[in-house]
Amino acid sequence: MPRRSYDQYCAVARALDAVGDRWTLLIVRELLGGSRRYTDLHADLPGVSTDMLASRLKDMERDGLVTRRRLAPPGAVTVYELTARGRALRPVLTALADWGAPALGEPRPTDAVRAHWFAVPLMARLARHFTDGTAVVGVALDEGEFHVLLGPDAAGTADGPRYADGPAERPDVLLRMDAATCAAVADDRLPLDRGIAAGRIALTRPDAPDADPA
Repeated sequence: MPRRSYDQYCAVARALDAVGDRWTLLIVRELLGGSRRYTDLHADLPGVSTDMLASRLKDMERDGLVTRRRLAPPGAVTVYELTARGRALRPVLTALADWGAPALGEPRPTDAVRAHWFAVPLMARLARHFTDGTAVVGVALDEGEFHVLLGPDAAGTADGPRYADGPAERPDVLLRMDAATCAAVADDRLPLDRGIAAGRIALTRPDAPDADPA
């Protein structure tokens, strides 16, 4: 299918040519957490059809946002991951999350929820709070866990906080809260330190059980 375009000599229009289609930016959101199998993407994008997801991934490969690779045995599965150009969309997702957070309100009966969907708006808040050298912050909700990496990556090339789905192997700090509290922190309605002081957020340091949790 030929690529659709706004046919406007404008940077915004060119960007929307690549990422303006339905589901594209949500696929980016998922892949910001690392490589994912097709089945993982489909599971965490409720509402997308298999045909639509396959089509969007092909479009994103064509536009240089996503690449595929085959994992070595014993995994031997194909995973999708963001290219450098795809990863460069992180500030765009962060800005959209900041803009959209006030509209969350109470979850609607039809709303799906995944814990790691809170990671994008939460990353900047965690980086702003943990300025003491904390490198890995685990976040546990009833809906699941994710963790935010605040320190540099192994190659020293990280240009800001990033997240990964699931629990961290050895988090420096673990935060436990419910989804409503997480949404309030993401929207800056509840500063992290105030949530901890009020008991809405439980902070522990797994490697230092006798340390002051606050």
